[in-house]
Amino acid sequence: MTGAVTALASELPEWVTLLRAPNPGPMTLDGTNTWLLRAPGATHGVVVDPGPADEGHLAAIAAWGPIGLVLITHGHGDHTEASPRLHELLDGVPVRAADPAYSIGGPALDGAAPDGHGLTIRLVPTPGHTADSVCFLVEHDGRRVVLTGDTILGRGTTVVAHPDGHLGDYLASLELLATYRGIPALPGHGPALADCGAAADFYLAHRRARLDQVRSALDEGARTAPEVVARVYADVDRSLWWAAEWSVRAQLEYLGRESDGGDARLDRP
Repeated sequence: MTGAVTALASELPEWVTLLRAPNPGPMTLDGTNTWLLRAPGATHGVVVDPGPADEGHLAAIAAWGPIGLVLITHGHGDHTEASPRLHELLDGVPVRAADPAYSIGGPALDGAAPDGHGLTIRLVPTPGHTADSVCFLVEHDGRRVVLTGDTILGRGTTVVAHPDGHLGDYLASLELLATYRGIPALPGHGPALADCGAAADFYLAHRRARLDQVRSALDEGARTAPEVVARVYADVDRSLWWAAEWSVRAQLEYLGRESDGGDARLDRP
């Protein structure tokens, strides 16, 4: 499924700017979205997900400055590779992520709201795509947006990056995001969506349908994760089956029928 999961956002707050990295691909769609946030009248802005280590992209981020904070939605390289170089270009501006491994020059994110330089930023833990995935609810003057990283994409659906990602956590995160009704979603890839809650509803329905398909594949005799992929993801380009297998292994774990790696036989009740 390659289309938008809900209506596209027709208008975003004036304090939101999109800078898309030049790294398009099957997993990154049009490229990684670097979101630039600056409250009206504020001197410093906030960068969310600096993206790949592309010097042209980094120069464009730095030119938008002054920047007071860099935030990370999760640790995948297409969102974080630029962090060390950007930290250097910005003379030590802190890079903060939920995982300390991706935080530079400042503490890891915790429950406390980071300094939004005139914006109110609330950390929303949303594990599932990865264990360290978070979203950011950002508000200024009554207008809100949710930066969703790879938890919700602007087109299509995301993978559960097993074993780091966990399907049970992901479903709970989607249920939380489903409460953000009428708030635009600014994803890590693809276009902005008009309604985070509606997008989360679609994702939940999709995941539950996939679980039913996995159950059916097992009942019909599939015995390994690759065999499940071949049945359930037959409509997906084979070049992406390796990513689909991440999600299948997460689904099998969730169903209590986890394989022990490779092409190991699945335990059947």
